[in-house]
Amino acid sequence: MITLNDIMAQVLRQFFEQQLAHALSWGATAGYTVYLLLGTVRGFTLIPSTTLVLAALPFFPPGPLLAATIAGIVISSSSIYFFSSALRLDERLAKKHPTQIARITDLINRYELPIIIGWSFFPLAPTDLICYVCGMLRVRFWKFLIGVTIGEGAICAIYIYGGDQILRWVGIR
Repeated sequence: MITLNDIMAQVLRQFFEQQLAHALSWGATAGYTVYLLLGTVRGFTLIPSTTLVLAALPFFPPGPLLAATIAGIVISSSSIYFFSSALRLDERLAKKHPTQIARITDLINRYELPIIIGWSFFPLAPTDLICYVCGMLRVRFWKFLIGVTIGEGAICAIYIYGGDQILRWVGIR
């Protein structure tokens, strides 16, 4: 006996197959180029990288998607780090929240790399903010970039490979 769930699953599977075929007709290079461009400007829009990863998940294999995601994160994070002084948010924040800013500054100065990794990995903390703070505090660039790459890379790998397994389980991939 065919159930409503079976019919819905079949309709969804056909819809996703059609959308995948249409998206892939542009070619992989065009797809990765668009994805990388979106990943590089994403930080300035304060859109989490998770949103972009989840949108791209059905269209790209996990390995290349992770590589493109990390490349976008590195470019975006570096841009925020280097433009942090031009944004001058530190002056406003120091006036409004002097105690909290002093405490955060002290913690980051003492435990740079673990805090950067943990902040970048934690899904509810905006990584773009730690990029800005590190640029503002002039944390060594290489240490900042390693921390963000490890933290964001790990959480994105979980999303990508976990999402890929879910897509295989439901029969979309």
